Amino acid sequence: MTWLLPRLFSCLVALLLGGTTGYVAGAAVRAPILGALLGGALAIGLIAAVDTLRGARLIAWLRGSQDTDAPRDAGFWGEIAYRVERGMRARERSTVQEKARLGQFLEAIEASPNGVLMLDVNGQIDWCNSVAASHFGLDPQRDRLQRITNLVRAPAFVAYLQAGVYREAVVFPSPNGLGTLSVLVRDYGEGMKLVLSQDITERERADAMRRDFVANVSHEIRTPLTVLSGFIETMSTLPLTEVESRRVLVLMGQQAQRMQTLVSDLLTLAQLEGSPRPAADRWIAVSRLLQLVEADARTLSRGRHTLTLAGDDSAQIAGAETELLSALTNLANNAVRYTPEGGRIDIGWRRLADGSGEFAVRDTGPGIEREHLPRLTERFYRVDGSRSRDTGGTGLGLSIVKHVAQRHGGELDVLSEPGKGSTFRLVFPAARLRLVATGTPLQVAVDAAASARDVTADTR
Repeated sequence: MTWLLPRLFSCLVALLLGGTTGYVAGAAVRAPILGALLGGALAIGLIAAVDTLRGARLIAWLRGSQDTDAPRDAGFWGEIAYRVERGMRARERSTVQEKARLGQFLEAIEASPNGVLMLDVNGQIDWCNSVAASHFGLDPQRDRLQRITNLVRAPAFVAYLQAGVYREAVVFPSPNGLGTLSVLVRDYGEGMKLVLSQDITERERADAMRRDFVANVSHEIRTPLTVLSGFIETMSTLPLTEVESRRVLVLMGQQAQRMQTLVSDLLTLAQLEGSPRPAADRWIAVSRLLQLVEADARTLSRGRHTLTLAGDDSAQIAGAETELLSALTNLANNAVRYTPEGGRIDIGWRRLADGSGEFAVRDTGPGIEREHLPRLTERFYRVDGSRSRDTGGTGLGLSIVKHVAQRHGGELDVLSEPGKGSTFRLVFPAARLRLVATGTPLQVAVDAAASARDVTADTR
């Protein structure tokens, strides 16, 4: 209100000056009152003209882009221009801040690992992030303002949206056919919907693997338990001769050993999956591993196969000796179990051109059909289940080998052809290998340190 009193005062002064001037001029023509009235009216009209000019300038600025400052007039119109400009600038700053917040909010949603899709009151796509676009096979720009049910026609999803009950998520195959989606809808605003999607393909696969694992373990343990129970009942109810009793006890021992092997392999897998990766500063001589593997394979073969061993005595590998020995022994023992009597088994080690190292076991066994190769490392997967049980296999050996290889940065490769035998290759990266000349002081020190660690571990 600081402009009101000066404005009234200026109008009053103008009126007095105009009236006085008119009165003096009117007295010369003997009409002083009329002159005073005309003078006052002229003064007020002049003030109105100036106000009109100032108002026109303000209106012209308001009709423009408002990039420049408002007219800097004094008095009433200056106050109006200042107030209008300040309000507009404050609103512009608020709009910029809101846009920045909205941009940050959308960036946060875009960074979400889950899909987020916004629908308007008509079920049309208002916005979606890239994850939702990938889940539903949408184009965020092209498909905007399109009805979601025209683009995503999965019956379960359409029925879920139309039902209007969103307490639980709906699960259905992804429209692109590459997995399984879990979708949850939430109402917000006035009739709008927020569609949240999550790719649960891996979870579904893990659940299926867990169910299969439990079923397989139950099946594998049930068989020897059934045999043991039957033999125990036989021995307790039937009079058996000494030969029959000895045979029953041998069979019971085999089944008990089978269960022990199965439990041992399961514990090994659990330990591999739950422990940190082996350190890369503990070196084991490859020659030592090869000798232990060969000894174990010859014991299992009992002279029924021709075994050959070839390797680089100067190579060392960094990792956990027990894990590496378990993996290599599994490959060698599998070759012995599945190679017919009189067959040949070659166990070898060599350095590759890129500095990596390869442990290979080649046999002249029956070979494996190509369709079975991708699934060989699955738990309890067997090409021939009956033959695996006859040879004492648990179906976990190659799964252990794969885990050991991955924990040491390597990979398992299988080459096989029916009737031509199989080759199992464990390839370790160059970073895990080094060469030490045999017989040098360093090699002697390394061997001595390894022996000391073995003795310490045994005493514990």
